[in-house]
Amino acid sequence: MDLLNTLVDKGLRRELPTREEALAVLATSDDDVLDVVAAAGKVRRHWFGRRVKLNYLVNLKSGLCPEDCSYCSQRLGSKAGILKYTWLKPEEASKAAAAGLAGGAKRVCLVASGRGPTDRDVDRVSDTIKAIKDENENVEVCACLGLLNDGQAERLREAGADAYNHNLNTSEGTYGDITTTHTYADRVDTVQKAHAAGLSACSGLIAGMGESDEDLIDVVFALRALDPDSVPVNFLIPFEGTPLAKEWNLTPQRCLRILAMVRFVCPDAEVRIAGGREVHLRTMQPLALHLANSIFLGDYLTSEGQAGKADLDMIADAGFEVEGAGEVTLPEHRVPEGGGCGSHEGGGGCGSASTPVAAAGSASVETPAEARTDLVAVRRRGAGTDLAPNA
Repeated sequence: MDLLNTLVDKGLRRELPTREEALAVLATSDDDVLDVVAAAGKVRRHWFGRRVKLNYLVNLKSGLCPEDCSYCSQRLGSKAGILKYTWLKPEEASKAAAAGLAGGAKRVCLVASGRGPTDRDVDRVSDTIKAIKDENENVEVCACLGLLNDGQAERLREAGADAYNHNLNTSEGTYGDITTTHTYADRVDTVQKAHAAGLSACSGLIAGMGESDEDLIDVVFALRALDPDSVPVNFLIPFEGTPLAKEWNLTPQRCLRILAMVRFVCPDAEVRIAGGREVHLRTMQPLALHLANSIFLGDYLTSEGQAGKADLDMIADAGFEVEGAGEVTLPEHRVPEGGGCGSHEGGGGCGSASTPVAAAGSASVETPAEARTDLVAVRRRGAGTDLAPNA
């Protein structure tokens, strides 16, 4: 297929595909999905070999969020029966992180619900980062605390944070349909603050919220322009008790096409399969490893994931290997002088042209997916409970 050959060549050169080429990937048929995976897999292996980076989530504060993000079980007004608790103590968070690190995770992601941290919250998270790093010398720590005020990213960096996550989630054109308590521009601003502070920027999307193919292209091209080092791809978990509970729009093949498109647009970035892979990729998860070079181990913020041992078995059985703590994840040209996993000097990009994002268009037509509510399990173990975590 000429399209795929062209996209592979562009991916090996870090050249941005056209919008038409990216749309064409999403429009391929289920009959062609293995060809799409094979082509994007060449780009993935060129930049990341057969390594899979494991990340582990610690939910520092669950539920009770004043924001109204429609996809989120922790949102204002959510009726989802999730765990709700206030801030974990640093030693509790460190203990939770230790379980994931023992399971092979290289990066710990510290997440707290809410609009954004107060200065006191930053102090609290700084103490938690120190507690984790005192016990684990080589661990990477990523903070995800919401919208940042001036100076907070710098304080997190000084405390030892390596990265900051704040997802764009969906296109600018449809953002107001998903969230009304903050704006798309607020999210972009926080990613830029993290970048400028020398933190490795991590920003991704959520697929399956009823968006069009054009919306997906908009948000992924916007991410390319922001040039994060890590791009998490979440697949909506339609929690009962949230506004998007009835949005079952994804098939395993659709998820694979989305991951392939992200790889072609962001060829040398760490593409991470994040929340919802078990719900929507299901038995096709091993194929997704040919597209993404990073996954979360164990459970998510408010939902349970695949057993940690099953993740490790899947990686080995698919012919991949877990990335070691001493290995640098990113290609050499993305690593700042002096090593580490920080962002680029001055917040600039490396190999990624800043590309204007076009307006959203009409939705493509695809057969609705079967609702698999049996696969949505609320987290009842790990952080905030007395039960052992899944790692």
